[in-house]
Amino acid sequence: MPDKVLTGSDGVMKALEEIARKMGGGEVSVGFMAGATYPDGTPVAAVAFWNEFGIPEREQPARPFFRQMIAAESPTWPDKMAKLAKATDYDSARVLDLMGEDIQGALKKSINDLQSPALAPSTVEAKGFAKPLIDTSHMLNSVTYEVKE
Repeated sequence: MPDKVLTGSDGVMKALEEIARKMGGGEVSVGFMAGATYPDGTPVAAVAFWNEFGIPEREQPARPFFRQMIAAESPTWPDKMAKLAKATDYDSARVLDLMGEDIQGALKKSINDLQSPALAPSTVEAKGFAKPLIDTSHMLNSVTYEVKE
């Protein structure tokens, strides 16, 4: 027979302590990780930054694919995390991995969906098509995530 029977707030506190123990800590990073480069050695993160914020001196406008994704998706993240936590029995590594996959997919979709501002006619002629942010698809294919515990 147990020494103490947990009832009321004691039971709730014990359940919350167990969830906190299981969830532990950790973080997920999504984007263009260090070490990802183009064949010429240019960091993918730099190209993504130039696309996101533009290069005015080169008359390249900002194409804010990352900020737009965050604005659209981040309000859904707390509920998604809560549902994933419950579904995985509060396995923090699994929750962060699943969130990383979700956000990675949203970022790739944002890159694919962005249409404005349009490319300059000279750029369209040089590339042979009018899709902004896509040339070789290297940046798109470099979107990834990392989970750190």
